[in-house]
Amino acid sequence: MNTSLRIDFVSDVACPWCAVGLYALDEALRRLGDEVPVQLHFQPFELNPQMHAEGEDVTEHLARRYRINAAQIAQNQAAIRERGAAVGFTFGQRTRIWNTFDAHRLMHWAGLQDEAAGIDHQARLKHALLQSYHGLGENPGERGVLLRLATEVGLDAAAAAEVLEGGAFADEVRAAEQQWQQLGISSVPSVVVNGRHLIQGGQPPEVFERSLRQIAAEG
Repeated sequence: MNTSLRIDFVSDVACPWCAVGLYALDEALRRLGDEVPVQLHFQPFELNPQMHAEGEDVTEHLARRYRINAAQIAQNQAAIRERGAAVGFTFGQRTRIWNTFDAHRLMHWAGLQDEAAGIDHQARLKHALLQSYHGLGENPGERGVLLRLATEVGLDAAAAAEVLEGGAFADEVRAAEQQWQQLGISSVPSVVVNGRHLIQGGQPPEVFERSLRQIAAEG
């Protein structure tokens, strides 16, 4: 099982199950160690592409979108908190939902830096974004937040500011989103292995571990 697997983690910062899924995948990869080497790439998906800059109250948004009441929302959030805790992610208070397009542009740029330098900035930034929004309730569309996170994970602050201010990689992000949608991805997280195996949803670590071991064994 020495052949490296390519894993495309299709997700959105606004998605709580994406945090659960990523931390579960992280645990699965720790368990596999060198037995199953992987190349992890993060791909964009927007749950709310039309969300305005001011954002929206999370309870109002969820009630309208999924036609559920406040009690059901609270129950769902409690279940998500429990699942997050099981994989080492702590959910805090998230009072608003915001647009995440700029976060995806910054993630795309971070991936290009990784290719050039061989450093895993993109994964670090993804974790930082999820912790910032789902843990601290910060706005993932706010330039100051994005620049702070980029700096904290070791990316060049001036270059990150240039990306955000200039609108760079907007076309690339939209093209990637369209590509994954055309391939049938309609919900996240979606974990695509070697471009043909799909592991859907925020699965427990055991599911990721078993699936990746099986895919690696099949070659």
